[in-house]
Amino acid sequence: MENLPESVDRHILDHQIIRALKAIRDASGCTLHEALDVFALRYEELRRDRPDDFRVSREEYGRNVYT
Repeated sequence: MENLPESVDRHILDHQIIRALKAIRDASGCTLHEALDVFALRYEELRRDRPDDFRVSREEYGRNVYT
C-alpha cells in the first residue's frame, strides 16, 4: 500500500467514507476512481488486521453509499 496519511485509517475506522476518499485524493493526487480502489484495499486490510476497531459491522458500513 502506498504511503497514506494516518487520517485515512482514522476516517475509515470512524465510518467517514467521504473524508477518507478526500484524504486519499489530497495525498496522492489521484482520480476519484483510483481513490475508491485504494480505499477498498485499505478497508479490507483494516478489517483483517484491526476488526475490533470498527464502529459498524461490515454489512452496515457501505449502506447508503453509492459510487
